[in-house]
Amino acid sequence: MKEQLILLLHFIRYNVKIIFANKFIYFLIAAFAFYFMVTGIMLFTDSSPEEADIYGTLIFPGVLILFYPVIFNIQSDKDTRMLEIIFGIPNYRYKVYLVRFVLSILLLFLIMCLMSSITVFSVIRISVFHMVYELMYCLLFLASLAFLLASLLKNASGAAVVMVIIGLVFLILAEPLQSSKWNIFLNPFDVPGNMSYAIWQNVLYQNRMMLIVGSIISILWSLINLQKREKFV
Repeated sequence: MKEQLILLLHFIRYNVKIIFANKFIYFLIAAFAFYFMVTGIMLFTDSSPEEADIYGTLIFPGVLILFYPVIFNIQSDKDTRMLEIIFGIPNYRYKVYLVRFVLSILLLFLIMCLMSSITVFSVIRISVFHMVYELMYCLLFLASLAFLLASLLKNASGAAVVMVIIGLVFLILAEPLQSSKWNIFLNPFDVPGNMSYAIWQNVLYQNRMMLIVGSIISILWSLINLQKREKFV
Protein backbone atom coordinates (compact mmCIF):
# COMPACT_ATOMS: atom_id res chain seq x y z
CA MET A 1 0.00 0.00 0.00
CA LYS A 2 2.85 2.36 0.90
CA GLU A 3 4.69 1.57 -2.35
CA GLN A 4 1.54 2.22 -4.40
CA LEU A 5 1.05 5.56 -2.66
CA ILE A 6 4.66 6.56 -3.31
CA LEU A 7 4.30 5.51 -6.96
CA LEU A 8 1.10 7.56 -7.27
CA LEU A 9 2.80 10.63 -5.78
CA HIS A 10 5.71 10.29 -8.20
CA PHE A 11 3.24 9.89 -11.07
CA ILE A 12 1.36 13.04 -10.07
CA ARG A 13 4.55 15.04 -9.51
CA TYR A 14 5.90 14.03 -12.91
CA ASN A 15 2.69 15.11 -14.68
CA VAL A 16 2.56 18.39 -12.74
CA LYS A 17 6.05 19.15 -14.07
CA ILE A 18 4.80 18.49 -17.60
CA ILE A 19 1.81 20.82 -17.07
CA PHE A 20 4.11 23.62 -15.87
CA ALA A 21 6.63 23.01 -18.66
CA ASN A 22 7.21 24.99 -21.86
CA LYS A 23 4.95 28.03 -22.43
CA PHE A 24 2.47 27.61 -19.57
CA ILE A 25 4.29 30.20 -17.47
CA TYR A 26 3.60 32.85 -20.15
CA PHE A 27 -0.13 32.15 -20.06
CA LEU A 28 -0.03 32.30 -16.26
CA ILE A 29 1.80 35.64 -16.31
CA ALA A 30 -0.65 37.01 -18.89
CA ALA A 31 -3.61 35.90 -16.74
CA PHE A 32 -2.28 37.64 -13.62
CA ALA A 33 -1.26 40.73 -15.63
CA PHE A 34 -4.78 41.06 -17.02
CA TYR A 35 -6.30 40.49 -13.57
CA PHE A 36 -4.11 43.10 -11.84
CA MET A 37 -4.67 45.58 -14.67
CA VAL A 38 -8.47 45.33 -14.37
CA THR A 39 -8.28 45.35 -10.57
CA GLY A 40 -6.13 48.50 -10.71
CA ILE A 41 -8.68 50.19 -12.97
CA MET A 42 -11.42 49.33 -10.47
CA LEU A 43 -9.38 50.73 -7.58
CA PHE A 44 -8.47 54.03 -9.22
CA THR A 45 -11.87 54.87 -10.67
CA ASP A 46 -15.01 56.07 -8.95
CA SER A 47 -16.98 53.00 -10.04
CA SER A 48 -18.52 50.73 -7.42
CA PRO A 49 -17.85 47.17 -8.63
CA GLU A 50 -20.29 44.41 -7.75
CA GLU A 51 -20.09 40.62 -7.78
CA ALA A 52 -21.26 40.54 -11.41
CA ASP A 53 -18.26 42.70 -12.38
CA ILE A 54 -15.84 40.45 -10.48
CA TYR A 55 -17.24 37.38 -12.23
CA GLY A 56 -16.61 38.97 -15.62
CA THR A 57 -13.12 40.00 -14.54
CA LEU A 58 -12.11 36.48 -13.48
CA ILE A 59 -13.47 34.60 -16.52
CA PHE A 60 -10.76 35.73 -18.94
CA PRO A 61 -7.77 34.90 -16.67
CA GLY A 62 -9.35 31.51 -16.04
CA VAL A 63 -9.57 30.82 -19.78
CA LEU A 64 -5.90 31.81 -20.23
CA ILE A 65 -4.79 29.49 -17.42
CA LEU A 66 -6.65 26.42 -18.74
CA PHE A 67 -5.79 27.14 -22.37
CA TYR A 68 -2.24 25.79 -22.64
CA PRO A 69 -2.21 22.69 -20.36
CA VAL A 70 -5.48 21.33 -21.78
CA ILE A 71 -5.02 22.02 -25.50
CA PHE A 72 -1.30 21.15 -25.62
CA ASN A 73 -1.77 18.11 -23.36
CA ILE A 74 -1.28 15.58 -26.17
CA GLN A 75 0.81 17.78 -28.46
CA SER A 76 3.62 18.17 -25.89
CA ASP A 77 4.10 14.39 -25.80
CA LYS A 78 4.09 14.23 -29.59
CA ASP A 79 6.74 16.95 -29.82
CA THR A 80 9.01 15.21 -27.29
CA ARG A 81 8.54 11.80 -28.97
CA MET A 82 6.84 10.39 -25.84
CA LEU A 83 3.55 9.63 -27.61
CA GLU A 84 4.76 6.32 -29.01
CA ILE A 85 5.83 5.13 -25.57
CA ILE A 86 2.61 6.19 -23.83
CA PHE A 87 0.37 4.67 -26.50
CA GLY A 88 2.46 1.50 -26.47
CA ILE A 89 1.33 0.64 -22.93
CA PRO A 90 -2.28 -0.73 -22.88
CA ASN A 91 -4.80 1.57 -21.12
CA TYR A 92 -1.95 3.73 -19.78
CA ARG A 93 -2.79 6.68 -22.00
CA TYR A 94 -6.23 7.08 -20.39
CA LYS A 95 -4.67 7.42 -16.96
CA VAL A 96 -2.01 9.83 -18.19
CA TYR A 97 -4.26 12.30 -20.01
CA LEU A 98 -7.14 12.04 -17.58
CA VAL A 99 -4.80 12.68 -14.64
CA ARG A 100 -3.25 15.65 -16.43
CA PHE A 101 -6.71 17.04 -17.19
CA VAL A 102 -7.81 16.66 -13.56
CA LEU A 103 -4.58 18.24 -12.29
CA SER A 104 -5.05 21.15 -14.70
CA ILE A 105 -8.57 21.72 -13.37
CA LEU A 106 -7.37 21.53 -9.75
CA LEU A 107 -4.62 24.03 -10.56
CA LEU A 108 -7.19 26.31 -12.20
CA PHE A 109 -9.45 26.02 -9.13
CA LEU A 110 -6.63 26.98 -6.75
CA ILE A 111 -5.56 29.98 -8.85
CA MET A 112 -9.17 31.17 -9.10
CA CYS A 113 -9.40 30.91 -5.30
CA LEU A 114 -6.22 32.99 -5.00
CA MET A 115 -7.48 35.69 -7.36
CA SER A 116 -10.86 35.80 -5.62
CA SER A 117 -9.12 36.13 -2.25
CA ILE A 118 -7.03 39.03 -3.56
CA THR A 119 -10.27 40.65 -4.73
CA VAL A 120 -11.69 40.42 -1.19
CA PHE A 121 -8.75 42.40 0.23
CA SER A 122 -8.33 44.88 -2.61
CA VAL A 123 -11.71 45.58 -4.23
CA ILE A 124 -14.89 44.18 -2.68
CA ARG A 125 -15.86 41.57 -0.13
CA ILE A 126 -17.25 38.49 -1.86
CA SER A 127 -17.80 34.84 -1.00
CA VAL A 128 -14.63 33.31 -2.45
CA PHE A 129 -15.84 29.73 -2.76
CA HIS A 130 -19.24 30.73 -4.11
CA MET A 131 -17.57 32.88 -6.77
CA VAL A 132 -15.13 30.11 -7.76
CA TYR A 133 -17.94 27.55 -7.69
CA GLU A 134 -19.91 29.57 -10.24
CA LEU A 135 -16.82 30.23 -12.37
CA MET A 136 -15.92 26.55 -12.58
CA TYR A 137 -19.10 25.64 -14.50
CA CYS A 138 -18.04 27.72 -17.49
CA LEU A 139 -14.31 27.02 -17.16
CA LEU A 140 -14.78 23.26 -16.79
CA PHE A 141 -16.95 23.19 -19.91
CA LEU A 142 -14.39 25.19 -21.91
CA ALA A 143 -11.56 22.95 -20.68
CA SER A 144 -13.50 19.81 -21.63
CA LEU A 145 -14.35 21.25 -25.04
CA ALA A 146 -10.69 22.17 -25.63
CA PHE A 147 -9.63 18.65 -24.62
CA LEU A 148 -12.16 17.21 -27.07
CA LEU A 149 -10.99 19.43 -29.94
CA ALA A 150 -7.36 18.50 -29.27
CA SER A 151 -8.25 14.80 -29.48
CA LEU A 152 -10.38 15.31 -32.62
CA LEU A 153 -8.01 17.53 -34.60
CA LYS A 154 -4.79 15.88 -33.33
CA ASN A 155 -3.19 19.30 -33.59
CA ALA A 156 -2.90 21.75 -30.71
CA SER A 157 -2.60 24.85 -32.91
CA GLY A 158 -5.72 23.88 -34.86
CA ALA A 159 -7.65 23.25 -31.64
CA ALA A 160 -6.50 26.62 -30.30
CA VAL A 161 -7.75 28.40 -33.44
CA VAL A 162 -11.15 26.70 -33.20
CA MET A 163 -11.44 27.62 -29.50
CA VAL A 164 -10.65 31.26 -30.30
CA ILE A 165 -13.31 31.27 -33.04
CA ILE A 166 -15.88 29.79 -30.63
CA GLY A 167 -14.98 32.45 -28.06
CA LEU A 168 -15.34 35.25 -30.63
CA VAL A 169 -18.74 33.93 -31.73
CA PHE A 170 -20.05 34.00 -28.17
CA LEU A 171 -18.55 37.46 -27.61
CA ILE A 172 -20.38 38.74 -30.71
CA LEU A 173 -23.60 37.15 -29.43
CA ALA A 174 -23.01 38.38 -25.87
CA GLU A 175 -25.85 40.93 -25.95
CA PRO A 176 -28.55 38.74 -27.58
CA LEU A 177 -27.63 35.80 -25.31
CA GLN A 178 -27.06 37.87 -22.18
CA SER A 179 -29.90 36.25 -20.21
CA SER A 180 -30.20 33.06 -22.25
CA LYS A 181 -29.59 29.55 -20.97
CA TRP A 182 -27.49 28.96 -24.13
CA ASN A 183 -24.90 31.51 -23.05
CA ILE A 184 -21.80 29.60 -21.84
CA PHE A 185 -20.57 32.83 -20.19
CA LEU A 186 -23.87 33.41 -18.37
CA ASN A 187 -23.19 35.60 -15.34
CA PRO A 188 -25.17 34.22 -12.35
CA PHE A 189 -24.68 37.46 -10.39
CA ASP A 190 -26.13 39.69 -13.11
CA VAL A 191 -29.86 39.24 -12.50
CA PRO A 192 -31.94 40.84 -15.31
CA GLY A 193 -34.26 43.59 -14.13
CA ASN A 194 -37.06 42.53 -16.49
CA MET A 195 -37.16 38.92 -15.33
CA SER A 196 -38.60 37.44 -12.14
CA TYR A 197 -36.17 35.80 -9.74
CA ALA A 198 -37.89 32.40 -10.06
CA ILE A 199 -37.56 32.42 -13.88
CA TRP A 200 -33.94 33.54 -13.58
CA GLN A 201 -33.15 30.66 -11.24
CA ASN A 202 -34.73 28.23 -13.72
CA VAL A 203 -32.65 29.68 -16.58
CA LEU A 204 -29.52 29.44 -14.45
CA TYR A 205 -30.28 25.85 -13.47
CA GLN A 206 -30.82 24.77 -17.09
CA ASN A 207 -27.61 26.55 -18.14
CA ARG A 208 -25.57 24.81 -15.42
CA MET A 209 -27.03 21.42 -16.24
CA MET A 210 -26.17 21.83 -19.93
CA LEU A 211 -22.61 22.84 -19.06
CA ILE A 212 -22.19 19.81 -16.79
CA VAL A 213 -23.64 17.38 -19.34
CA GLY A 214 -21.55 18.99 -22.10
CA SER A 215 -18.40 18.63 -19.98
CA ILE A 216 -19.04 14.94 -19.24
CA ILE A 217 -19.79 14.14 -22.89
CA SER A 218 -16.69 16.02 -24.07
CA ILE A 219 -14.38 14.20 -21.64
CA LEU A 220 -15.80 10.75 -22.46
CA TRP A 221 -15.64 11.50 -26.19
CA SER A 222 -12.01 12.60 -25.80
CA LEU A 223 -11.09 9.35 -24.04
CA ILE A 224 -12.79 7.36 -26.80
CA ASN A 225 -10.79 9.29 -29.41
CA LEU A 226 -7.58 8.36 -27.61
CA GLN A 227 -8.28 4.70 -28.46
CA LYS A 228 -7.44 5.47 -32.10
CA ARG A 229 -3.73 5.16 -31.55
CA GLU A 230 -2.76 5.13 -35.23
CA LYS A 231 -4.22 8.62 -35.76
CA PHE A 232 -1.94 10.18 -33.17
CA VAL A 233 1.38 8.36 -33.63
